[in-house]
Amino acid sequence: MTTKFPASFDRKFIPLTTRFDHALLFASQVHRHQDRKKSGIPYLSHLLGVASIVLDYGGDEEMAIAALLHDAVEDHGGRPMLKVIEQIFGARVAKIVDGCTDSYAVDPKKKESWERRKFRYLHRVCHEDAETRFVSAADKLYNVRAVLRDLRYDGEVAFARFSAPKAKTLWYYRSLVREYRLGGVTHRLKPLIDDLDRVVTEVEHLSGLLAKPLPLPRRITTKLKDKR
Repeated sequence: MTTKFPASFDRKFIPLTTRFDHALLFASQVHRHQDRKKSGIPYLSHLLGVASIVLDYGGDEEMAIAALLHDAVEDHGGRPMLKVIEQIFGARVAKIVDGCTDSYAVDPKKKESWERRKFRYLHRVCHEDAETRFVSAADKLYNVRAVLRDLRYDGEVAFARFSAPKAKTLWYYRSLVREYRLGGVTHRLKPLIDDLDRVVTEVEHLSGLLAKPLPLPRRITTKLKDKR
């Protein structure tokens, strides 16, 4: 009896090159003094996580490099940083990074409001090519998995780490799922978007449960009525 492996295992192994090493060092230097949403966790953990998702779901080296660099422009230098990325890592990587960027402010403290940036990004992301939406969706999958984990351990306080209130945060992720699909779903992109959809649904469900007081068991409710 032969074992049938999932389709994701049926890929030819292509080793990462020193270009990935250089991108990892570049990302580490750019984000060295930054932590993840004031959590004390080095920001590089997020970038490594997104790159891991890209590779796990079938992305190639340049897409993984773009994943390592996807926040460099909006957090550290705007369009001048994008130009540096293009000069060092090439036009394809820069295009993907550009497609994952929602702010080009040179000073990250002077970004536009959350609403303006997210509305504009939703409007444009469905027009990005499939590989750009792939890296963008990998970023969002990492983020939503982190939200789900924090909801399980910390409850509703998990949303306090975001710039927007809970309702808008949930709306944004649900809207992204729709926009990614509107841009067209390739065979490689579909599993990633489907998994993002599932995790967003889990977050919506758990968030709804946490927001409502749980009903008392019937036996306890009866005892309370008897005491009255």
